[in-house]
Amino acid sequence: MPTPEAAAIAAELRTAMSKLTRRVKHEDRIPLGQVAVLGALDRDGAMTTSELAADQRVRPQSMARAVGLLMEQNLVTRRAHPTDGRKSLVELSDAGRAALDAERGRRVGWLAQAIEDELTDRERTLLAESAALLERLATR
Repeated sequence: MPTPEAAAIAAELRTAMSKLTRRVKHEDRIPLGQVAVLGALDRDGAMTTSELAADQRVRPQSMARAVGLLMEQNLVTRRAHPTDGRKSLVELSDAGRAALDAERGRRVGWLAQAIEDELTDRERTLLAESAALLERLATR
């Protein structure tokens, strides 16, 4: 059972992180689910729709719709699977990579500017140290 102090820190941290996440999402131009698919393709390379669905923990039918929307926007392309003629691979297009880079840039840009404008040098150092601690908690 956590101590009352740890529980209070956890509650404050959860609230602050929720507010920050909502604020960063305000910078988004592409819906979060679509950005997640583009990010997975960028990170892991070409995948089948079924593999993308498993990666994103959604139903294959939902992923098929998402991929269709991304194809309509020319953010992804399809190509034949190299070993299974019944399947196709979805991959990031050049336009998709550019859109993903721009989306990431907007998110990081806003946060970097806020850190620069709002925090002292000492607070920036503390925040950098805290980021490593948050990463450690996230991977627990």
